[in-house]
Amino acid sequence: MDIKDYERAGKIAAECLEFGRKLIKINIPLLEVAEKIEKKIYDSNAKPAFPVNISINEVAAHFTPEINDSTIFKENDLVKLDVGVQVNGCIGDNAVTIDLGDNKELVKASEKALENAIKIIKPGIKLRDIGKEIQEAIQEFGFSPIRNLCGHQVEEYKQHAGLTIPNYDNGSDIEIEEGMIIAIEPFATTGEGVVVDGKQSGIFKLVQLKNTRNLEGRKIIKFVDENFKGLPFAKRWLKQFNNLNFSLQTLERDNIIEEYRILVERGKGLVSQAEKTVLVKDKVKILTKVD
Repeated sequence: MDIKDYERAGKIAAECLEFGRKLIKINIPLLEVAEKIEKKIYDSNAKPAFPVNISINEVAAHFTPEINDSTIFKENDLVKLDVGVQVNGCIGDNAVTIDLGDNKELVKASEKALENAIKIIKPGIKLRDIGKEIQEAIQEFGFSPIRNLCGHQVEEYKQHAGLTIPNYDNGSDIEIEEGMIIAIEPFATTGEGVVVDGKQSGIFKLVQLKNTRNLEGRKIIKFVDENFKGLPFAKRWLKQFNNLNFSLQTLERDNIIEEYRILVERGKGLVSQAEKTVLVKDKVKILTKVD
């Protein structure tokens, strides 16, 4: 593990998140924002760790604009912007909620939960204690944590690796170890506190390398393996390939790739999100921050 690559990925991720946050305004297209952020990542000599996620209102995660998507931000939208960057496979993952309406308290709930959780992170702390801190912070604002979304350990070319970091007291006595890199990711909601699968997202991952009779599919496999190495990729990143829909359907049918589902709050409650990636030490180091 090269901590300098994690530090660089984190810094770029934080810069791109702040850049993207300023772009999100009423009547601006989602696709424009996503593409500008992803261009900035590449211009920083890094790569996206996953497609820019722009999830609105009751959608909690896994929404990225499609090819030629014309959706625009609207008044009263509650927008979750989730940006990940990788440098030589080392990942920085962070998120922020932008309120285009009147949901300041809901935004504060996830931000405060993140802040409180980071304060107690140290080697030896139990997962349940982190979850309890997040849960209590969100509930103090009168909202619910989303129990089946969580933070996660990060490893090279693995965005979700090893441990999951709960957003409620799940009773786990597993301890955080020194040197781990983890993303703390509270979600607060006005709804039930559970997400369910929604529509297909246009976000995929390569699950196994094997041959296919589809010629264009073979080209896609080669491209995504060389460029993303198992990390998620967007359908709109594959515009150069012919018969794209058919090829992706064939690869999915052959269990070569898998498409993520958009995650929606079950009670259609509004959702806010906050996230930072940290290095676990006696004094925790926040990796996704701007100098």
